[in-house]
This record gives sequence, C-alpha cells and structure tokens, in this order.
Amino acid sequence: MAATRKLQGEIDRCLKKVAEGVETFEDIWKKVHNATNSNQKEKYEADLKKEIKKLQRLRDQIKSWIASGEIKDKSQLLENRRLIETQMERFKIVERETKTKAYSKEGLGAAQKTDPAQRKKDEARNWLTSSISSLQLQIDQYESEIESLLAAKKKRLDRDKQDRMDEFRAKLDRNKFHVMKLETVLRLLDNDGVEAEQVNKIKDDVEYYIESSQEPNFEENEFLYDDIIGLDDVELSGTGVSLGIPSSATTDSNNSNETSGSPSSITSGGSPVQSPAPATGTQQPLQQQSATAAATTTLASTMNTTAAAVTT
Repeated sequence: MAATRKLQGEIDRCLKKVAEGVETFEDIWKKVHNATNSNQKEKYEADLKKEIKKLQRLRDQIKSWIASGEIKDKSQLLENRRLIETQMERFKIVERETKTKAYSKEGLGAAQKTDPAQRKKDEARNWLTSSISSLQLQIDQYESEIESLLAAKKKRLDRDKQDRMDEFRAKLDRNKFHVMKLETVLRLLDNDGVEAEQVNKIKDDVEYYIESSQEPNFEENEFLYDDIIGLDDVELSGTGVSLGIPSSATTDSNNSNETSGSPSSITSGGSPVQSPAPATGTQQPLQQQSATAAATTTLASTMNTTAAAVTT
C-alpha cells in the first residue's frame, strides 16, 4: 500500500512538471514567432530546444509507467504522453523553418559560396532527415493509441475497438515501411548512389503521405519509390557493401565466425568460404612428418638386418 502511494506521488509530480513544461514551451513558442531580429529568434529557438528535451525526458518516464503492470488506470499517463508529442511535432516545424530559411547575411553569403550540386544534396538530405523524424513521431503516436486500447481492455476488445486497433497497426507498419525506404535513400545519397534530383521526385508524394495518411479516404501512391534508381538493388542484395554500408547479414556472419574460431571470407555474390584450420599442437608440418616417416623406415630396416644376423 505504501509503495502504491509512493508511486502515485511520483506520477503526480511528473504530470505537474509536464503541465509546467508545456506552459513554458508555449510561451517560448510565441516569442520565437514574434522575434523581430535573427539574434532574438536564435536565442528563443535554443530555449525552445532545451524545453523540449526536458519534456522528452518526462515522456520517457511516462512511457516506462505505461509499460508497467503496476498501474491500472493509465488514461492520464497516455493523455500527457500525447500532449508532449504534440509539442515535439511543433518543435519539428520550427526546426524545419530554421533549416530552410537564412536569417542573416552571413548565412546567405555562405549559401552562395557553396557548390550548387552540394547545396542541392544538403537540401535533399535535410528534407529526408526531417521526413523520417515526422514519420517516427507518427509511429510514437500510433504506438500510444495501441497501448491506450490495450490498457482499456478487460478480456476481449469489442468490435469497434478491435477495428481501431487493426487500423493503427496497419498505419504503424506502413510508417515503418516508409522510414526504412527513406533511410535507405539517405544512405544512397550520402554515398553518391543517388542524385538529389531523384530524391526531389518523391518529395511531393512523401509529404502528401505524412500530411494526409491519417485521413479516412487517403489513397497512397504504390509506385512512390520507383523513381529511385538502385533502391531495389540495395534492398534485394540485403547488404550495403558496394556503398560502404555495413549490413546486419555480414556482421552476423563475421560474429559467428569469430565465435566458432574458424575464419571465413565472403566473396561478392558467393557463399562463405572456409579457410583451412590452423595447425594445432598435435598436427605437424608436412616436411616434419616426411622426415619422421623416413627415420621410422630406416630404423625398421636396421632391426630386420640385426635379426637376420642373429638367426645365421
């Protein structure tokens, strides 16, 4: 009983900090948008980042309580988690604005000096990173909704709740699919395996998915990634060796070989080729084995000659 009261006290204090943090975040958010010069704006953006980090730490604590079986009524926890995630999404908007706008003459001058091809590549990379973050945030929200439905169930979910659960799971899987695709495109871009122009071809469809996938009549472009040349090849091979990207398959194989003590080499498109086992203390080099055999033969011949002499 005492432990329950102590836990409830910790939860109450945490939720109070969330409320205060959200209020502070809202005040700084207004200052960011009302800033009259770039110096003020940068200062408030830094303050906003500090505040969102505090809220994220509180969110991590709330998530651990949601996953715990000690708490029966998790509605308050789920509500506050969603509240923090809303502020995280707002902060992402500020970050995107910061990356796409130059607020100072120095920034504009540096942008003009940058190689045009490199500038396009940087813009494509920033866009990919931002899109992945937005999808990850939606994934967190879907997981939160699923946890909420699971926390509310007694024995079995009714038909409506089960349908909602299936819908959230389908959206969750689809978001994870897009995150995997975009992360692969990002690796290709970083390793010059794809041009920025190709990335720009998928921009509209990806942004449409992020903004509209939660609407009831949303229709997705199933051929969204067809314009990314080489993407299927990377995924089919299951490795990023040609791009200098470590793959889990290669890592697992190497780990397995290290564990077994038998080193192996992997050739492109081939199977692991086992190297000869190293010589042990009981195995002699070939020359030494030959010398031993010769000595044994000589000894046997001498013994036979001696035996013949004794008989005579």
